[in-house]
Amino acid sequence: MNRQNWRVWPNAVDTDSIIEIAKDYPLHQATTFDGTNLDVRRSQVRWLTDRDDIRNLLIPFISEAAGIMGIDVQDLAEIQYTEYYASEGGKYDWHVDTDWCDARGYLDRKLSITVQLSDPSEYEGGDFEFLEVEQIPPWGKNKGSVLVFPSYLSHRVSPVTSGVRRSLVAWFSGPKWR
Repeated sequence: MNRQNWRVWPNAVDTDSIIEIAKDYPLHQATTFDGTNLDVRRSQVRWLTDRDDIRNLLIPFISEAAGIMGIDVQDLAEIQYTEYYASEGGKYDWHVDTDWCDARGYLDRKLSITVQLSDPSEYEGGDFEFLEVEQIPPWGKNKGSVLVFPSYLSHRVSPVTSGVRRSLVAWFSGPKWR
């Protein structure tokens, strides 16, 4: 069976309220599963996992994509607001969002969701790219666009060369991949 590898909803979310909410959360240096590695990831993050309003905003997109892709997910999500600064060489090299060594034992990240919070005129570079599948059409970069994809797909955010790229990212979990 040939399943769709990603789904985009252009201009689907009002981003201003998300940016305002994020301002109330502490800013942290982003890390990877095995710690901080600035050669791989250079960005600042704010954890919004306790925000049920944001999780509930994302669930309809996750539910539709899960049905299209045939992926079993629950409404458990980790939610992260991310800023990539050109002045800091902001980027996130090739990676997957599923932690195959996760000690929780019964859940894996199944679907990743990204909400584009910046207008394309606010930065240059910072392209979201997949390694294994066709690339996202340019309208996926529009402010308020939502992208959902299986968390095991390799992807990256290329270096931001000017300005600041902002996004909201969440990972929805489900039963272990089989």
